[in-house]
Amino acid sequence: MRISLDGKRILVTGSTQGLGETIARMALDCGAAAVVITGRNREHGEALAATLGPRVTYIAADLTRVEAPPALFDAALAAMGGMDGLVNAAGLTTRGSFLDGRVEDWEELFAVNARAPFLLMQGLIRHLKAEGRPGSIVNIQSVNAICGAPELAMYSASKSALSTLTRNAANTHLADRIRVNGIDMGWVATPGEQRMQAEILGNGAGWADAAAARMPLGRLLTMEEVATLTLYLLSDISGLQTGTVTWLEQSIPGGPR
Repeated sequence: MRISLDGKRILVTGSTQGLGETIARMALDCGAAAVVITGRNREHGEALAATLGPRVTYIAADLTRVEAPPALFDAALAAMGGMDGLVNAAGLTTRGSFLDGRVEDWEELFAVNARAPFLLMQGLIRHLKAEGRPGSIVNIQSVNAICGAPELAMYSASKSALSTLTRNAANTHLADRIRVNGIDMGWVATPGEQRMQAEILGNGAGWADAAAARMPLGRLLTMEEVATLTLYLLSDISGLQTGTVTWLEQSIPGGPR
């Protein structure tokens, strides 16, 4: 069975690199009629859009700014002539514990990881309700939303907020045929995580191999695995599935580690 997004118009945030880019590329392979990609680096985003082809539009957006998500939504809606799906893949992973967490980092984490998804979901839900059409939203969350390591206190809180928003939106708009699902993603060697681990945390270029060796299956989760689940949830073959938060990691929530 093929995952089909034939005719669908999709906005993917955080999509000029890493997981978001992977989701956008695979959405095109699944037949999406139009995809809007977005990120802060205009030069890189426009070059990527040109490479991906005429079904792709790049729109610059800095999601730390409160006015950016509504402006992004309106621009994406105009560019595609409508919208059927949204993937909130943009996210910050700034570290901060109860001992060293900074207010500035808290505000930025919540701006990108919770406020921006809320405002984009708000835009799409209003649009779909006004047109009386169904739609699908997928939020990329984190296994750390349940608790998280000490240094991830603020990040975990922001992803927990997004998890609650996912269920709330799904419950509120079930009868509107607007499905909202989340993925609690595990450890993936995204470009952002590469920089965090190798450079910021000082774990060196071999960090991913060392991390993989400690995992039950001897490897990390891949961006393609997360993208495949995302596209399934966006597509009609996921049926009436809504309000679910899928745990995608090499562990069982609540089980011994």
